[in-house]
Amino acid sequence: MKKILITGAAGFVGRHFTRRFLEAGDEVHAVDAVVPDTGGIDPAKGWPLFDPRGFKNFHFYREDCRQWFKQHLDTDFDYALHLAAMVGGRMMIENNPLAVADDLSIDAEYWQWAAKTHPKKTICFSSSAAYPIKFQRSGNYQLLKEDMIEVGGDVGMPDMSYGWAKLTNEYLGKLAYEKHGLKSVTYRPFSGYGEDQDDHYPFPSICKRAMAGAGQPLLTVWGTGDQMRDFIHIEDCVDGVLLTMDKIDNGDALNLSTGIYTSFKQFARMAAEICGYSPEVRGTSNMPEGVFARGGDTTKQKAYGFQYKVEFRAGIERALAWYAGGRDKGKVESRK
Repeated sequence: MKKILITGAAGFVGRHFTRRFLEAGDEVHAVDAVVPDTGGIDPAKGWPLFDPRGFKNFHFYREDCRQWFKQHLDTDFDYALHLAAMVGGRMMIENNPLAVADDLSIDAEYWQWAAKTHPKKTICFSSSAAYPIKFQRSGNYQLLKEDMIEVGGDVGMPDMSYGWAKLTNEYLGKLAYEKHGLKSVTYRPFSGYGEDQDDHYPFPSICKRAMAGAGQPLLTVWGTGDQMRDFIHIEDCVDGVLLTMDKIDNGDALNLSTGIYTSFKQFARMAAEICGYSPEVRGTSNMPEGVFARGGDTTKQKAYGFQYKVEFRAGIERALAWYAGGRDKGKVESRK
């Protein structure tokens, strides 16, 4: 049995890691303040896919991780997954950048705690938003490679305050290794998705809009709809981390991506087709759309033995079936 710390454990990504570690028999210490509009769900209200309270090895702390760090100086954590962040989809990134900048404080407090307690390994989550936006523009975009960011050197202009905060976190991880010998690996996930994701994110929003408008002649998406993303299923992300997390110790970054661009219009058409109709898909000009094209090169991932498995259409079908069953309304699936 390993002792695991997961900050931001009640969020979309955190819940999936919590499940994997609990089912593996590990002792999980889950910390989350459950801040509104970040997708966090208090375990007391029931998590969509499983109930962690059924595991004796689950310990939940509903508090800001910065306060938790001051009160808990355990020196026996095998892994610390640092997921805590102020993020709630594109709307928050663009409309509330100063709140997102709170991530700088969260990450600083984490690394200061780690320098005191020395977890055996930190699993650090950055973001594809850390990549320079100059490689993501219409007419001049390319799959993003890990070495396009030279931490401590040329980093380019990332995506708003969220991207800057994630870059700073990566730099702190490098310093923690150089100055304190703290082992860590950094992941840059692209557009992770799954059926239990918060509706502020494009994936559940578009799927549910396609379902609700079944048979209608028009389906809308944010922005122009021509903007493209690299959609990777959350279970593939978890698999990628668990497969590679012991192979990098110096804070180096690894993408979690498929290398496939899908526009929001293409996504919406697939969802509608699965629902049995073929509407016109039109963009809306009054909603944020972010960069034009964001996709992750997979060369380094493959070198470390990871390749995604869930095709995007299959992921959409899985989610639509789940929504149709009403399981996103509070019902809990148990695997115990």
